[in-house]
Amino acid sequence: QVQLVESGGGLVQAGGSLRLSCAASGGTFSAYAMGWFRQAPGEERECVALISRSGSSTYYGRSVKGRFTISRDNAKNTLYLQMNSLKHEDTAVYYCAAGGGTSGVKFSGYDYWGQGTQVTVSS
Repeated sequence: QVQLVESGGGLVQAGGSLRLSCAASGGTFSAYAMGWFRQAPGEERECVALISRSGSSTYYGRSVKGRFTISRDNAKNTLYLQMNSLKHEDTAVYYCAAGGGTSGVKFSGYDYWGQGTQVTVSS
């Protein structure tokens, strides 16, 4: 059983930056593909960025590509999301998720989810 705890959210002006962290415990972090997802009020959950177990493969949603960077530190059991050039439309609750069963990025079927952290970008 893997527990995930996100942190680093907050209020930022448009054009600013934030770095989200996701601390994992209770399992072998390096055994899981990881992902960041977000959900705004009234919207469906959206895939933001994905990373493979080793960190060698990544995927970005079209709306964040070139602005966000996903990374992981398997020694620290932590996933990161560096968010630059933030826009008002990035406002959402951001969730990290862990999933097994693949050595590459995982697009669906995540097994474990964090409780989310709010990111609010003022325009």
